[in-house]
Amino acid sequence: MAKSTRKGLSGKIGAAALAIASGAAAAEPPPLVISKQGYFFVGGKYFDAPDGKFLSGHMYVEFQIPKKLTKPYPLVMFSGGSQSGLNYTGTPDGREGWAQYFLREGYAVYVLDQPSRARSAHQPEVGAVGRTPVDRAQQQFTAPERKMLWPQAKLHTQWPGKSDPGDPTFDQFMGQQYPSLASFPRQQELNRDAGAALLDKIGPAVLFTHSQSGTFGWLVADARPALVKAIVAMEPSGPPVRDNVTKGAPEWFEDGPVTKPYGLTAPPLAYSPPLEKPEDLKFARQEKPDGPDLVRCWEQAEPARKLANLQNIPVLVVQTEASYHAPYDHCTVKYLRQAGVMKTTFVRLADVGIRGNGHMLMLEKNNMEIAAVAAKWMKENVKAEKKR
Repeated sequence: MAKSTRKGLSGKIGAAALAIASGAAAAEPPPLVISKQGYFFVGGKYFDAPDGKFLSGHMYVEFQIPKKLTKPYPLVMFSGGSQSGLNYTGTPDGREGWAQYFLREGYAVYVLDQPSRARSAHQPEVGAVGRTPVDRAQQQFTAPERKMLWPQAKLHTQWPGKSDPGDPTFDQFMGQQYPSLASFPRQQELNRDAGAALLDKIGPAVLFTHSQSGTFGWLVADARPALVKAIVAMEPSGPPVRDNVTKGAPEWFEDGPVTKPYGLTAPPLAYSPPLEKPEDLKFARQEKPDGPDLVRCWEQAEPARKLANLQNIPVLVVQTEASYHAPYDHCTVKYLRQAGVMKTTFVRLADVGIRGNGHMLMLEKNNMEIAAVAAKWMKENVKAEKKR
């Protein structure tokens, strides 16, 4: 009986995998013609250890340039916590990813693995690492509706699978979870430096960030403002100043510790008037939230300082309907605008008819609808500079 059950289970998994492959094939778009592709590493420093000299802090970058290159600036795609460039080069159920979408739109695409993660080799001397267990992946990403730690979680419908071990899509997703540096400030420093080195190598670009890497976008733009032509921030790390802790009903939220002493980041950002020390940046909390099921935002106390190097950079912040970001991404937008980043556009996907998404929006069933939102915004807001 047990043998028969195992055979039956194996058959079901095999059938499901075949269905995924068949679905992907049925929706297969025309061939994508690439004129050039490859990889390289940027950034990093050598250090001495008892067993020799080693390189750390470097970043793996793979690139593709379409034959029909029609857009003036490439996309540089940063992934979020515990993730890698795989977030953009496909989906766990076998569909094309955002890298392919934007290549078809005429962009050159540079997809990264963060320093000390995936193909950007980690050295133990850089710091301790943490990892993502199954229950956290389910709770935060693939099945938030099960535990209901924030009120919008009940709206989640777009994960392309059953979100349990043994489901082929979920198994593929868990297979791409990587150990990640435990120190978020250290991650920010390494990605700022490697991201700046990348722009120094390839020239002006549009930064594409998601989740944790939202902080990297602000930092790289602050370090190389002339080379960042826009930032597309998909549910960027937030909210400002203090983390939000999700508790479930009835309280839902409480403030966590101060993790972003510079408002949006842990490492310094340039403000005007300049800061002599981070404590010069004063914050105040909203008395009331902006609406039901939203957190009370932290902003600067007035008069607010301006983010000196970000003010002229167009920014798109995208928020899904059901993610744990749904209660607070508007706070990031408010912070940016208060700090003088007035070219900031905020899109709640539900407001444009794209519903049911969680935090891993680039992997979910309607991922191409979301990519189209970003493509439309870039077409309207990212213009090639006129040659003198």
